[in-house]
Amino acid sequence: MKRNVSRRFFLGSAAAGLLSPAAFAAPPTTSLRPVLRGDDLYRQSIPEAADIIAQAKLSGRVSFALADASTGAVLEQTNSLVGMPPASVTKAITALYALDVLGADHQFETRLLATGEIVNGELQGDLILAGGADPTLNTDSLAEMAAKLKQAGITRVRGAFKVYESYLPMIDRIDPDQPDHVGYNPAVTGVALNYNRVHFEWKRNKDSYAVTMDGRSGKYRPEVAMAVMQIQDRASPLYTYTDSGARDDWTVAKRALGSGGARWLPVRKPGLYAGDIFATMAGAQGIRLARPQIMTGPLAGTVVVVQKSEALREILRDMLKYSTNLTAEMAGLAATTARGRQPETLKDSAAEMNHWAKQNLGMDAPALVDHSGLGEDSRLSARDMMTALVKVYGSGTLKPILKTVKLRDSKGRPMSNHPIKVEAKTGTLNFVSALAGYMTAPNGRVMAFAIFAADEPRRATLSRAQRERPEGGRSWNGRAKRLQQSLIERWGAYHAV
Repeated sequence: MKRNVSRRFFLGSAAAGLLSPAAFAAPPTTSLRPVLRGDDLYRQSIPEAADIIAQAKLSGRVSFALADASTGAVLEQTNSLVGMPPASVTKAITALYALDVLGADHQFETRLLATGEIVNGELQGDLILAGGADPTLNTDSLAEMAAKLKQAGITRVRGAFKVYESYLPMIDRIDPDQPDHVGYNPAVTGVALNYNRVHFEWKRNKDSYAVTMDGRSGKYRPEVAMAVMQIQDRASPLYTYTDSGARDDWTVAKRALGSGGARWLPVRKPGLYAGDIFATMAGAQGIRLARPQIMTGPLAGTVVVVQKSEALREILRDMLKYSTNLTAEMAGLAATTARGRQPETLKDSAAEMNHWAKQNLGMDAPALVDHSGLGEDSRLSARDMMTALVKVYGSGTLKPILKTVKLRDSKGRPMSNHPIKVEAKTGTLNFVSALAGYMTAPNGRVMAFAIFAADEPRRATLSRAQRERPEGGRSWNGRAKRLQQSLIERWGAYHAV
């Protein structure tokens, strides 16, 4: 019965993707004598992977590898040893790296330290906001810390207000080849706030615009001084960015604004951003702080407030669901630092993760340049990714925190009742699409798979300005996703017999 259900879904949904029902009904090209058994006839009706790839008409190269998750037996592969851009599939490896090094229950800590005595509520020395690599810290968290500071008996600070962000190296953006204004490419340091993004909002009022730049979260919307936006009467470029030392200076083209709107912009000075907003939150508690300064030198002082993150496992579950680049980079850097290394760049840290993956995941030649997959030069083979998935399957480390990927019907709608279940990590860049994880066939067989597709020559022609929405990128990605589903449905039908 399960096989019949599988076949019905396979035939129906394949028609919605790349292959028409006629492709399955075509007469066999070889003789049916001697008479084949039922299972053989059923398998013969299923298109070969090569035919599915050919009919996808997807420019570039496709590679994949499929194995039984329990035994590791390789079931199918194409171009499986070729290094391909893995995009955000990289985050699955980063999750395994961080969980192994830091532990599933690890909690990041953001602290407030005092360098002097407290006399009648007045701190005689400096107050230090010390980042501890928590990628999930937000404005609500800083408001809680300000309230705890007051509860600790500090109502005034005589000295300076400093921010320590050197727990991790200072990296001004994840990938320098991305446009300046994309929110998924912020700076990375040992302190982060609101995923190192500032909220830009504009509303037209007759001939002018009202503009706000704030660090909003669930409860608060404090405006910031360290990021400034100016509207300029031009058609392009859409945005410009200037590093003004103690401030992020932005301009935007007036003719692109319309009547109003909003977007998140990346923060290039996370320490000053966090300090700016904490000072506002402290002010709401009646604690006036001086303008924040970035601290240099070793961290010292008495801890007066500690703010802990959720457990790492839950942070990484959200990272895999929402594909947050900053979380991946900070978790990866924190793991490398915990291994006793002192990376200066994302590439340094990724090299350490590559070494770890060879030793612990059985990979042969991972060549990742960061922890998020955003970097242009990362390469990973489908065979290496599949090998890692098989390696960790029995431990239950990764599969439970991967996102459920629902297969779609002929109208592109997610199907909750599809007999094939998929838990995987997606990855998307311009003319790059990746999917890797686990699929459960209708008969309960669990398989580990990795599918990579990329048109690298076409991607190489894109200018920096074209990388946000390149012409043809959306349709290419749509075909790649339909190809992924067609391969998964083939495997779910063919290997469940």
